[in-house]
Amino acid sequence: MTDDEQARAIDRFWHIARARARLSTLGGTLGETPPTAVAPPVWSFGDTPQLADELVALVLDGTKTATTELVASYRAAGEPLPAVGDLSIVADGSGMPRALLRTTRVDVVPFDAVTAEHARLEGEGDGTLATWRAEHERHFRRTMPEGQFAADAPVVCERFTVLDAT
Repeated sequence: MTDDEQARAIDRFWHIARARARLSTLGGTLGETPPTAVAPPVWSFGDTPQLADELVALVLDGTKTATTELVASYRAAGEPLPAVGDLSIVADGSGMPRALLRTTRVDVVPFDAVTAEHARLEGEGDGTLATWRAEHERHFRRTMPEGQFAADAPVVCERFTVLDAT
């Protein structure tokens, strides 16, 4: 898919999802640009197309309602941490938009303080904290520069709800 095709797909998705989620595009004052006038950030789970597809499928079937990322990843990308109320579009491994999400909770905690409840809400593997820790440590070590991961590294534990999906 070309960048232009992806941009058109995102615009189509946003137009439809915004309407179905009942997000207004009307500003309160003349000249105001409401936050829903422009599509929110688009991103994918994981670091491979296959993992992105697997994880977005868990979102679409209602199993996955949370995610975790290293604070260092946000800093390295120059992106702000998520905040309650943020909207985002999650894409599949090919970059096609699949779901409109709203962040409902954000906690920043050391990696080794992530709770069993959060691990369960991520919906991956067998849902246990032990599996969550092993898989996420492997992912973080693979995706971050050497030495950036430690057991007490701060992570962002984000919960979300699906407002619309394809």
